[in-house]
Amino acid sequence: MKATIEINNISKVSLDKRFFSTVAKKVLMGENRRTETISLAFVSKEEIQKLNKEFRKKDKPTDVLSFELSALGGPALGEKDDKYLGEIVICPEIVEEKGEKMIEVFVHGILHLCGYDHEKSEKEAEIMEAKEKAYLLEIKN
Repeated sequence: MKATIEINNISKVSLDKRFFSTVAKKVLMGENRRTETISLAFVSKEEIQKLNKEFRKKDKPTDVLSFELSALGGPALGEKDDKYLGEIVICPEIVEEKGEKMIEVFVHGILHLCGYDHEKSEKEAEIMEAKEKAYLLEIKN
């Protein structure tokens, strides 16, 4: 499989990069995205708040943000590109505060990059949640 993940950790949390790479590959394979590259960044509470304010107009920190390539000024999905799917930004501090698990927010972020959006409709939210549960179950086994 050619799916790759680039990890940039500018937070104070130590991470198992191999684990995140394995998770990304499983989800991308499940979504028939075998050749994509994802960028993953771990940032501080202050940094994610700036990004959330700039891109979502919400002036508060959040756990995870996903930026599709088209949102970063690149070609829209489906257009000819270098198979760069987009970037996921996670704030470990907020993940911990919310009592979430890093793997859960990471899978959530990947699904956003694959085009799922739980904020569009209740049906879309149900589909995304079912996929998240299925991938998390598969990864844990």
